[in-house]
Amino acid sequence: MDDVSPKFVLPETFDGVKMEITGQLGMIWELVKAPVIVPLLQLAVYICLLMSLMLLCERVYMGIVIVLVKLFWKKPDKRYKFEPIHDDEEVGSSNFPVVLVQIPMFNEREVYKLSIGAASGLSWPSDHLVIQVLDDSTDPTVKQMVEMECQRWASKGINIRYQIRENRVGYKAGALKEGLKRSYVKHCEYVVIFDADFQPEPDFLRRSIPFLVHNPNIALVQARWRFVNSDECLLTRMQEMSLDYHFTVEQEVGSSTHAFFGFNGTAGIWRIAAINEAGGWKDRTTVEDMDLAVRASLRGWKFLYLGDLQVKSELPSTFRAFRFQQHRWSCGPANLFRKMVMEIIRNKKVRFWKKMYVIYSFFFVRKVIAHWVTFCFYCVVLPLTILVPEVKVPIWGSVYIPSIITVLNSVGTPRSIHLLFYWILFENVMSLHRTKATLIGLFEAGRANEWVVTAKLGSGQSAKGNTKGLKRFPRIFKLPDRLNTLELGFAAFLFVCGCYDYVHGKNNYFIYLFLQTMSFFISGLGWIGTYVPS
Repeated sequence: MDDVSPKFVLPETFDGVKMEITGQLGMIWELVKAPVIVPLLQLAVYICLLMSLMLLCERVYMGIVIVLVKLFWKKPDKRYKFEPIHDDEEVGSSNFPVVLVQIPMFNEREVYKLSIGAASGLSWPSDHLVIQVLDDSTDPTVKQMVEMECQRWASKGINIRYQIRENRVGYKAGALKEGLKRSYVKHCEYVVIFDADFQPEPDFLRRSIPFLVHNPNIALVQARWRFVNSDECLLTRMQEMSLDYHFTVEQEVGSSTHAFFGFNGTAGIWRIAAINEAGGWKDRTTVEDMDLAVRASLRGWKFLYLGDLQVKSELPSTFRAFRFQQHRWSCGPANLFRKMVMEIIRNKKVRFWKKMYVIYSFFFVRKVIAHWVTFCFYCVVLPLTILVPEVKVPIWGSVYIPSIITVLNSVGTPRSIHLLFYWILFENVMSLHRTKATLIGLFEAGRANEWVVTAKLGSGQSAKGNTKGLKRFPRIFKLPDRLNTLELGFAAFLFVCGCYDYVHGKNNYFIYLFLQTMSFFISGLGWIGTYVPS
């Protein structure tokens, strides 16, 4: 009796036709494609095109406004009352308001001296300046080092206080809130916040505090970040391009048109009365800075951005640190949007157009749509249309719109325009994590309140003593500590789509797909940024 080898048998509705598994799957694909796959993919294309148009309109609007601001708007010292505060031998330092400088930190071994030293060097009467180091470090050695640094400056006559907590409840928001409760800061009128790697110039307060003193409706003065390690590696150059657009365009436009923008969490001066009126610091999201800014704005307070007032800071130069930072920066705003959208709509104190700007432009387009369209369209939907040739993507949607958006984004960093192509590929990779983080924030999933402090290496500091013994190498040729499976999975998907387009396609998308595959693959292996051996 002959051996009967088992074969996969299709249901009788297929008239008993026996085929190989691949042939059977191909038949099922053809039966499902026309009534299900094609309409769904076509709908996805339409949604992505709509999101692209929304983002294009936002970028064009911002571009037009920033040009008008640069050409016709008055400078901040002309739009608002500004009178320098001078030293007076007769009245002493009584002309100067009492200012509190808060420096929150957590295990900042490499950079803790930077902000403490810079804050201690601020040009302001010592009897009207209180420096408060809020140390949540869990490493006893680091805590001892920070405390000794504070004692060193205190011995030089600087009014500096070292504060610790029993726990890290509320993370940064909890530390800042706890710091404002101390009895020795009750007489302070303004509070300046610097992260551990920020280094303000000595005249920082003299150039910013007068705006708050002479304009009682201003709650916040925000300075611009200047990156001391932007040339360290390609990863830091990519970050510089994205952040320069944020500061050069987004913050400037928000300040000039609606007197509103998101507080950047550091290098800003708050009126303490405005913080209290807005309800103080809250730790319900990972963007406590943006949360406070929105609540203060809803109570009628105005914000001022000073693009000429720059503070040196450091960009994360390891891919791991950058990924954690981007998760927090993407998840937090989406989560805050979920929690505050109805409060913004019901608010009676601000104008309708300002509410529309905050809801639609600030939150929905920039914090949600910008991430979704980048990932869904260029990394998912567009590659899928190669496998389903019945679905067409118009060239204006696949080429013209993204080209215009990219050019508009490049205005912030003209010196890096030659890196624009690499920046596009890198942003597409990071859009995977930003989209994931946005969804986690909107649906308040498991990692919605995850807070991982962005590790800084002290790359741009001049005092080399802090980095002695710390070795950094280019990440390439080093075995990864952990494979990034998401990136590797999408690299495989895009590679398959690229091969299919190379063989059967007509649009030559395979060129883009193979380049994007390489970007995902390199990211998946962690060969980005610097490598710090453990």
